[in-house]
Amino acid sequence: MENRKRRPPNIDGFYNDQPRRRAIGRQNQKDPLSPITGNTPVGRHQVSNNINRKTRLVSSYAIARKGRSSSLLNASLPNSSYSLSSNSLIQESINKDKKSKLVKKKWSRKRKTLTTLLTIVVIFLGLTGWFGSKIISSLDKVFHGNIFTDAQALFGQSNLKESNGRVNILVAGDSTDQPNHPGAILTDSIMVLSYNPSNHTGFMLSIPRDLWVYIPGLHSYQKINASIDVTNFKAAGYPNGGVGQLEQIIQTDLGIPIDYYAIVNYAAVKDSVNAVGGVTINIHSLDPRGIYDAYTHLNLPNGQDHLNGQQALDLSRARGDTAAGDVSYGIPNSDFTRTMYQREIVVAILKKAMTVGVLSNPIKITSLFNAFSNNVTTDLKIQSILSLVKDVRSMNISKIGSHTYSNSLSGDPSPLLIDYTDPSSGQEALIPSEGIGNYGGLKAYFQSLSSNNPLTKENASVEILNGTNVSGLAKKAQQSLQAKGVSSVSIGNAVYSNYTTSMVVNNVGAKDSATSTLLQQMFPGSEVSHSNGTVESKEATKYNDNFVVILGQNYVTNLGSSTN
Repeated sequence: MENRKRRPPNIDGFYNDQPRRRAIGRQNQKDPLSPITGNTPVGRHQVSNNINRKTRLVSSYAIARKGRSSSLLNASLPNSSYSLSSNSLIQESINKDKKSKLVKKKWSRKRKTLTTLLTIVVIFLGLTGWFGSKIISSLDKVFHGNIFTDAQALFGQSNLKESNGRVNILVAGDSTDQPNHPGAILTDSIMVLSYNPSNHTGFMLSIPRDLWVYIPGLHSYQKINASIDVTNFKAAGYPNGGVGQLEQIIQTDLGIPIDYYAIVNYAAVKDSVNAVGGVTINIHSLDPRGIYDAYTHLNLPNGQDHLNGQQALDLSRARGDTAAGDVSYGIPNSDFTRTMYQREIVVAILKKAMTVGVLSNPIKITSLFNAFSNNVTTDLKIQSILSLVKDVRSMNISKIGSHTYSNSLSGDPSPLLIDYTDPSSGQEALIPSEGIGNYGGLKAYFQSLSSNNPLTKENASVEILNGTNVSGLAKKAQQSLQAKGVSSVSIGNAVYSNYTTSMVVNNVGAKDSATSTLLQQMFPGSEVSHSNGTVESKEATKYNDNFVVILGQNYVTNLGSSTN
């Protein structure tokens, strides 16, 4: 007998070795479905011309599902008197098919997004293979989890902690990548990243490492970066150890609530810049040669410079120090210039990391994860970091604010920080311009950055001078002004005490318009510039505040009564 290839089995499990017959000539064949009796195998029935092959398969399946056959191999019916018309069987199968489609359609609407996301992730991890396992391994290092919790977190949601509507992250950098570096465990850079989830805006504020503060754990005044040395710190609401001590000082003295922290080894700068293929930084030195740092030997011309990881690391460390007789140039403000470039490098890395060329490249993504996993310690959980990443993609990264406290080196006429030398230790440091331990101006500055109140944001300084013979008038005006949201208000007495009307001397032009408008409303009279030439404006020349208010007799009248 000729060896012939067998056709695939029908749904009932039997092979049909009979050759295909033409449709003509089947009209007289018996309909096997009405009635059906005996032990005739389902797959052997002859089908009438008015039932096509698809209907036969559906019908056979429906019979089996109804329990009318005891076996697909031996399709005998439990009751030989039972009969089922072909029309009712076909209609039942059609109805079931419709219900199945409706269920499938409903399921797709509910789960389409999740299914698509899961599929993409599975395909990505499957295609990238080794890269996927490296990313999960990196997640474990940074967030102290395991492969199961990390994978679950990719699809979880987490509400970020907030303080007054903002998420504040303390970022402290150290030099532990250089074991022989003096003071390697000290925080060489301290920065607060502040993000507003409601409008997707943010800013960076650098805190000078030389700020002179009282460190409770060391029972003495020292530079703020020494707080990381406190290993026995424990307090409710703060992490243990030096990072907790640093958080406490920043929150209590500087008025900056901290929600999360990240301790970053400087090597993270080098590795992450290399991971994204380098960054472009604008060098804007007043020296026409650009900048040169004797300590790192970094030499960059002014203008747009494309930096590799090592160059970015050197720039983030450059303070313009003198080393072995070698003189630096182009870094006039030492640590303030350094922290300025540090903030610019952070923004450059963010901008480059969010480009398609990085996001679509598994090797670069894995390198970024490795840069962070090997060099970052944080209390951020993976769900929180994913929420932040999602929000950052909604930000205009180019508009992230970059700030530091004004200082005597910056040439600000009323700096928040001034130079200080400790008489007992000889250490050179920075203290608030109001004096050691007086942080009112520093607190007000952060409020100006983080508040939505235009008066608070302007943070304009105001000097109020009593130009009448009514004692205590300037103090009363100060309290009224501070109640309106102007925090930086000083008081004194004018040279003359017989002014008829009040006058506002504007030293900043149109810069602080909200404050200017408020002052004119509270102190009716006139507003002049400092160069006006009037007696009042000449009195104001000795003050460096944004505005000088000279109270006149009409202010007493407006109050309704005199004060003592």
